[in-house]
Amino acid sequence: MGRSGVPAPGPVARGPLPALGPYDLAVIGAGPAGLAAAVTAADGGLYVALIDAADRPGGQFFRRSAPGLTPRGKPVHHKRATFAALSARLAAHIRAGRITHLPRRHVWTAEEGGNSPAAGRERWTLRHVLVDGVPAAPTPADGIRVTRARFLLLATGAYERQLPFPGWTLPGVVAAGGAQAILKDSGALPGRRIVVAGSGPLLPAVAVSLAEAGAAVPVLAEAASYAGYASRPGVLVRNPAKAVEGARLAADLLRYRIRLRTRSAVVRAHGTDRVEAVTLATLDRDWRPVAGTEVRIACDALAVGHGLVPQLELAVALGCALRTAPDGTPAVEVDDQQRTDIDGLWAAGEPTGVGGVELGLLEGRSAALSVATSFHGGERDTRTRAAIARRRRFAGLMVTVHRPGAHWPQWVTEDTEVCRCEEVTAQELRQAHELGARDARSAKLLTRAGMGWCQGRLCETAVTCLAAGGDGSAPLVPARRPLSCPVSLQDLADSGPAADAGPTTAPGAPAL
Repeated sequence: MGRSGVPAPGPVARGPLPALGPYDLAVIGAGPAGLAAAVTAADGGLYVALIDAADRPGGQFFRRSAPGLTPRGKPVHHKRATFAALSARLAAHIRAGRITHLPRRHVWTAEEGGNSPAAGRERWTLRHVLVDGVPAAPTPADGIRVTRARFLLLATGAYERQLPFPGWTLPGVVAAGGAQAILKDSGALPGRRIVVAGSGPLLPAVAVSLAEAGAAVPVLAEAASYAGYASRPGVLVRNPAKAVEGARLAADLLRYRIRLRTRSAVVRAHGTDRVEAVTLATLDRDWRPVAGTEVRIACDALAVGHGLVPQLELAVALGCALRTAPDGTPAVEVDDQQRTDIDGLWAAGEPTGVGGVELGLLEGRSAALSVATSFHGGERDTRTRAAIARRRRFAGLMVTVHRPGAHWPQWVTEDTEVCRCEEVTAQELRQAHELGARDARSAKLLTRAGMGWCQGRLCETAVTCLAAGGDGSAPLVPARRPLSCPVSLQDLADSGPAADAGPTTAPGAPAL
């Protein structure tokens, strides 16, 4: 079922890279879903590698202040007891050697099988690199490392969707989730008078947390209408906790005197050295700005975001079957045990469709129980799967309500930079469309949009829509890339075929 111990990672020599493992399960991502999966699998007696890009486990939702810093205001998330319990279980399993936590490591490729004679027992080979690159005083262990495991779970999370508008590149304009992350990390605020805008359930929480930390939030502009939730009352009835959460946030908005404007959006940010004001406009049902409704609001910061997009680089590279979520974003297709269509590969949390922390925790637990069943059998966890199905229906309603309208590209002027990394304007993308670029890949080849440092994460929605002729509801088609993150040429050279010649079992540890 597993091996008796897991060695602590140590320095390695340049050249052939020794492999950590074999593990029973490798979990990529230590957010709510990955953390729940890792501790549940270890509870069941499996040996787990938990690989994450962050310094500490918890992901964005459970993000904590940096050591030595005390954030202002109340704690930003409201599941402190849940996280404390998961953290205690994780620490106990790390001490017992059942979980090896590998922080600040970004898995840039995953391969099924490999050159190992034990590949049947070590189905997955993962290569991961130090997130921040080689430090000032590098050691041989700072490059690419190899981890091998029998089963693999993707819990890679999501990133925030941005829709461009004139002035969105001004200093002081930040992502809504980014503003909350900074607040959780250090208690810092992006400004003193902050407008919160965009669409999605994250926005009220961001506005309230900024106000609790001392910021003035004159308005929360939601591009959609909350009335959309009433279209499926049965889903609301089956998820009463969501109604309670919504009522609590509404009360907090009133308490901090944050004015809520629905069917409204920031269509322009004003300023020279930084944002000084924004223009809000009322939107029609298709998100067209209604002429004559514009109002200017002074501010020194804008926190803006339009929901989340699943992070699927590894899933796409591995060839997982995808589905299109109701908001047009791609997501990994899984069964009721969180299994993908690839044998030995599970997915949980936001990669299977954006659904929130409760759903991620449940999916991580369900996936781990399914993996454990593959080893030693067991009963189906019908209660958890029923809860997942119930929350997944709510998630479908949520992303439907907040899906960007078809005509949001009318906000974008010809000189608006759509791809910030490569400074590609809307005019250039529209010209590329006239030349035959009908998809994001073709637009990239003609304009370089999406080829910068962020690899399209900031602009892919806008590029896709403009390449489709300005159809703001065009579904995203994820690009297939051999590398999921930047990797140095030196590290790539060290990860060549010779890297697979390293030992597949740590000294003194029996094979699976």
